[in-house]
Amino acid sequence: MVSNNRQSQLLQRTFISIVIIVITLFLTYAPLPGLQQTLVIVSGTELEESLKQLKVKFEESHPNIKLDLNFQGSQDMVNKFIDQKNDFTPTVLIPANGVILNELTNRWKAQNNNEPFYETPRPIAKTMLVGIAWQERGKVLFPDGRFRWEALEKAMQAGTWEKINGATWGSFDFVTTDPTRSNSGQLTLDLWAKSKLGSTNTTNLNNPSIQSLFSLIKKSVYQPPRSTDILLQEFIAKGANDADVATVYESIALHRSSQAVTNQGQPYQIYYLDPTIETVSTAAILNKDVDTFKANAAKKFLDFLTQPEQQAIFVQYGFRPVNNTIDLKSIPNSPWNQNIPGALINPSVQTLQPPDAQVITEIQRTWERA
Repeated sequence: MVSNNRQSQLLQRTFISIVIIVITLFLTYAPLPGLQQTLVIVSGTELEESLKQLKVKFEESHPNIKLDLNFQGSQDMVNKFIDQKNDFTPTVLIPANGVILNELTNRWKAQNNNEPFYETPRPIAKTMLVGIAWQERGKVLFPDGRFRWEALEKAMQAGTWEKINGATWGSFDFVTTDPTRSNSGQLTLDLWAKSKLGSTNTTNLNNPSIQSLFSLIKKSVYQPPRSTDILLQEFIAKGANDADVATVYESIALHRSSQAVTNQGQPYQIYYLDPTIETVSTAAILNKDVDTFKANAAKKFLDFLTQPEQQAIFVQYGFRPVNNTIDLKSIPNSPWNQNIPGALINPSVQTLQPPDAQVITEIQRTWERA
């Protein structure tokens, strides 16, 4: 009888041990609902290639979190979220410029009684607006090597290279992105208007000279691309016969320089605008339809992006790190080590803050009326 009791206890213990092992394995390889998360990340196109590389690295170190990457122009990103025109539910927004998130906040609060973001948005990577030109054309427009808006405006007014310098290069073509959809187009018009008025503190967009300028630019660009990276890829593909000068972010100008050499047999020249505007890609975790589990997973992703190892990857794609202690030239495959024409680690230019939401709105209205 005693032997049978012992045997029964032994079987019971064995059974319990097996159950514990099975449960442990289940929790390890098949996480409970709430532990397995898919984060929908919506970013500006300028971060597309770097985020695709970082996605693989993040998912390897966080097997319970999957990333669904989507890319839109920064203004498109805000408009589609506010107007609920996405066919997905975003978790994190990363526009090219953190000021864009201020516009989103203002529009959101006008329609809702809560905050749009789970926590204070976080800077991820930095860059600045620059000009680029095919070298032969740039030497004519900017003979002293300095980018000048007035030289660009005169060339657009002339319309053809024959009228500019007698060359048989066809029409003069300047390109920028659509300011109703992309941040770099907005920054271009803001800086150009300030240069026209001779002021870095205010942009009086009701000035007739500004309205005339916007009309001239709109006629030149005709069908502006919706994002900066699309613009640069088209600029490279078309070559000097269809695109002479453009305004883009320094990051993609550096990153795609080798592509220009491959496709066109020559690099373009980078020109630092003075003043220029620094833009900070800023990540915001949304509140709408994002529960605590998902928000905490998103925080892990943002923590990951700001670590030195990931900041180094952003540098390889031409971005400046948000951690200013990182030496740009010390990073393997840094574009600042590749002798890209015009590239500078510390350009001696004045850096302005991006225009606020009110100025951006006025820029868009003036552009649409032009």
